[in-house]
Amino acid sequence: QVMLVEAGGGLVQAGGSLRLPCAASGRTFSTYAIAWFRQPPGEEREFVAAVTTGGVGTYYADSVKGRLTISRDNAKNTMCLQMNSLKPEDTAVYYCAARLGVVTTNQYEYWGQGTHVTVSS
Repeated sequence: QVMLVEAGGGLVQAGGSLRLPCAASGRTFSTYAIAWFRQPPGEEREFVAAVTTGGVGTYYADSVKGRLTISRDNAKNTMCLQMNSLKPEDTAVYYCAARLGVVTTNQYEYWGQGTHVTVSS
């Protein structure tokens, strides 16, 4: 089992950057595929990005490709979402998530509590 805690949300102007770290508990973090999801106001939660257990393979939603970067540090039990060139439509609650084994764009078992990101125009 793994517990996840996000940080780093806040208010930023369009075109700006934010870094969202996520700390994970547990001794087997490296066996979990990890991902970021987001839920915009009044909308359903959606996939943003994912990375494989070893950190080599990354996957992104089309809407964030080239602007957001997912990474992980298995030695420190941490993951991160670097967000650049932010747009107002990136406004959402962002969640980090984990699942054992193979990376997917859905069906994650463990979730953080979420962190709010607001991008002003």
